[in-house]
Amino acid sequence: MLTEGTARSLGISFGWATNLISLLVLLAWIPLREPPGLGTLLNVAVVGFAADATATVLPHPHGILARIGYLILGLVALAFFDALYLGALFGSGPRDGIMTGLLRLTRRPVAVVRTGVEVVVASAGWLLGGTIGAGTVLIALCMGPLVGYFLPLVAVHAPAASEDHGRSSSAAM
Repeated sequence: MLTEGTARSLGISFGWATNLISLLVLLAWIPLREPPGLGTLLNVAVVGFAADATATVLPHPHGILARIGYLILGLVALAFFDALYLGALFGSGPRDGIMTGLLRLTRRPVAVVRTGVEVVVASAGWLLGGTIGAGTVLIALCMGPLVGYFLPLVAVHAPAASEDHGRSSSAAM
């Protein structure tokens, strides 16, 4: 929704709006002291262009059942792959860095923090002229709980600095 509103306001593609927002959101990392990583750079460089490319090759859904299927499949896939790359410890994407920074500062559950981020983003998108529909509400309310569900299943456990350096195991949470 934020991306849609930004794209409409600036007259640019969804992908370019995604990349632009990503760069601006990184500024919010400064007070959160969130460190960037390879995942951060790749997210900023690739996600927007991949969104534009996917939109050109993915067939448009015909009928309400196909649209609902796309929404549900897309939501679950987005949450799973979001948790997968966060769990790999390669660095957060821009919005995920806001989430992980707030998780560290507030010590609130992933579901609560991510839902708050998604609601703020949806509201900002609406203010910029984006469309609010059932899908927007579903994503805003379900993305946090889904990421919170998947993250412990796929996260790599990085040994703490105080652990025995003779051990070299990285086990999943």
